Amino acid sequence: MEQGHSERSYQARCLDIRVDRPFEDFRRQYEQAVPPYDAGAFNALVARGAPWDDVLALMRERAPHDFLIYWSSGDLQPMMKLAGDPLHCVEYLMGNHTTAERMFRHDPAAMLYAPLRVVICDGPQGGARFVIEQPSRPFGSFGVDAIHEVSLDLDREVAALLAHLQVPVPAGLSG
Repeated sequence: MEQGHSERSYQARCLDIRVDRPFEDFRRQYEQAVPPYDAGAFNALVARGAPWDDVLALMRERAPHDFLIYWSSGDLQPMMKLAGDPLHCVEYLMGNHTTAERMFRHDPAAMLYAPLRVVICDGPQGGARFVIEQPSRPFGSFGVDAIHEVSLDLDREVAALLAHLQVPVPAGLSG
């Protein structure tokens, strides 16, 4: 390690999953399974200095499939269509405060990869695509066993979400 900086590498595994439903149908299904983050509800916990158990309970209530949408680009198609690109594409940041905290306590820099980045877009032969980087790859690069264990849980949670959405679960994602 050079003085003042360190480096770590990892091999990314991009999961590009074909979905046999139209883009809008799948997008709607995903957004029902992964609801939007309600900043007001969580900020109220912070404002009153609530115990962590209240955060855990709120996350269980609000994220039935372990994830919330923290941000969405909205459909990029209207802008890209100006350049002649007619395909639909929405980018999301999805995550879970309580899962992130289990890594944060060991190294706050793990938040570089949390929340997870997801893309839902039109597929090349109709249908939609769900694209995500396998969570355990970047988090595993920290070399901290406790962070890596949480990242394997994330892999399993993504696999469970995909199963709920009735799309193929890639081998090696669910353990």
